[in-house]
Amino acid sequence: MGILHDDVVIINQSKNEAEPNVITINCPDKTGLGCDLCRILLFFGLTIVRGDGKWCYIVLWVIPKPIIKWDTCRWELLKNRLIGTCPSCSSAFGISYYSSELQSSMVTDVFLIKLFCYDRKGLSHDITTVLCNLELNIKKVKVSTTPVGTVMNLFFVTDTRELLHTKMRQEETYEALVDVMQAAIISCNIEKVGPEVTACSQASPFLSSAITNDVVLRTSNNVSVTMDNSFSPAHTLVQIVCQDHKGLLYDIMRTLKDYNIQISYGRFYIKQGRKCEIDLFITQADGKKIIDPSMQRALSSRLQMELLRPLRVVVVSRGPDTELLVANPVELSSKRRPLVFHDITLALKMLNTCIFLAEIGRHVIGDQEWEVYRVLLDEGASLSTPRRKIEEGVWKLLMGWEQI
Repeated sequence: MGILHDDVVIINQSKNEAEPNVITINCPDKTGLGCDLCRILLFFGLTIVRGDGKWCYIVLWVIPKPIIKWDTCRWELLKNRLIGTCPSCSSAFGISYYSSELQSSMVTDVFLIKLFCYDRKGLSHDITTVLCNLELNIKKVKVSTTPVGTVMNLFFVTDTRELLHTKMRQEETYEALVDVMQAAIISCNIEKVGPEVTACSQASPFLSSAITNDVVLRTSNNVSVTMDNSFSPAHTLVQIVCQDHKGLLYDIMRTLKDYNIQISYGRFYIKQGRKCEIDLFITQADGKKIIDPSMQRALSSRLQMELLRPLRVVVVSRGPDTELLVANPVELSSKRRPLVFHDITLALKMLNTCIFLAEIGRHVIGDQEWEVYRVLLDEGASLSTPRRKIEEGVWKLLMGWEQI
């Protein structure tokens, strides 16, 4: 007898806005399940403030962003997305995997949204917000500003709902854009393109030196990762102490997923001063402890690096121009942290800094694939915001810390 559909994901909404909502997930286990669940919650703008899980029974306490309006429909949508990533649920209950950055590794249709409009401050962020609210996953972007005050925006997207090929979904997208941009739109066209447009990765010596630079911002001065094989006869205990940041649990889970590590039990909580403590009982794919000292050192080192620098943010000079670089690590499954471009454009909008050109592309740097956001800043008004303030402002917003 299987798990009842309604029991796979249970969401208990808090009646008090100050109290977290509780999400309970009960499903068959798989390697990387925690990573996939955390990625979905991050996509929906939820912050995990506490977590507890054993085998495939997971309880998460989450708080939504105050700027996001949560109604019954959005909670139901979240529930469906969480159910969709749980093993066996799709076949048992007729629920399809959502082939998007959130769910499936299948090749999905890529669409080009070509938007020609008049320029204004915050334009890129407003467009990005609309697309994210529609559950359109931005795979690649090219934004070009002309000398006469117009902008060509090329957004390569996939549709979580897999409906963008239909006239109704395209009209919904167009109307949502018009709703926000009003008379700024000159023309808008949506067409299907080949998946190869967003699939290629390149090597870049310039990006390599900029992104791996030791002066890149960090979450804190120290992350403690310890491993202990004496506590449990069957599992290796990993204990992590670090500073909280947006997507912290996702960063831990994606690292363990890439190492093919299985988590049998875990506990996560935030203490005073945003200090986080995480306990994880783990095994290798073969079900055995991590005994090899070299493997322990490699995993500990990788966890420390990913928690100290989950993203890379740096402002550099490109000849006479100023460029903002943000590098987002790509999982081995080709998925990545969601909403990064959304947060970049929001930070620049809040800093009163305009975008002249913007591109998203994938690059191989060392043995790691990165999704790199390159934003050429508009210096028409001599860039009144100091570069260091831009760097720190974008970093803080990406980390979910104080507002700019």
